[in-house]
Amino acid sequence: MKKATKKEVEIIKTAFVARYEDAVTELTYKNVYELTIAVALSAQCTDKRVNLITPALFNAYPTPYDLAKADIKDVKNLLQTCSFFNNKAINLIDMAKRVVNVYHGEIPLDEKELITLAGVGQKTAHVVLIEHAGANLMAVDTHVFRVSHRLGLSDDLTPSATEETLVKKFKTNLHQLHQGMVLFGRYICTARNPKCEDECFLREYCKTKESFKPR
Repeated sequence: MKKATKKEVEIIKTAFVARYEDAVTELTYKNVYELTIAVALSAQCTDKRVNLITPALFNAYPTPYDLAKADIKDVKNLLQTCSFFNNKAINLIDMAKRVVNVYHGEIPLDEKELITLAGVGQKTAHVVLIEHAGANLMAVDTHVFRVSHRLGLSDDLTPSATEETLVKKFKTNLHQLHQGMVLFGRYICTARNPKCEDECFLREYCKTKESFKPR
């Protein structure tokens, strides 16, 4: 696969930042507790689906203290339309218990501490910090992975390696680039039938078009 040149990387970066300067997550939340739960639930699940699930969940368990004491069967019932809901229900309760017992009911806003919470890996931690604090971090989901490969920004085989490559190439404005690449991949550079001719503002920099197959 042909790679983007340094000049092209800068052009792509500038275009993303200009178009998606104020972009935010499409997950619905009111505070960092709800944000962390929503992001954790979005793994292997669409934001649209998560947003249908969380209102009842947040109403039933508005704080970590409430969730820490939750009945696992009730939480599973609330999450049953979410992928991997059994494991996610267990993780949410375990996460809340640690937040209560170790962090006095407050979600820790440090990456190393965040990833000690059940169900919160590096990607989830990064998304929370990007959204909540505008942290200069990158997180690679299926959309970012697809977009970065189609634009020749990365030829890495894993999301983690792709993240490292994007951080090295972009360096700054990572939170805007993450949000922008997610939205671009979700609505324009889609996995199937990407809107190359009608809506893509980066089509002249695309290296693969129809040939790239998401892993």
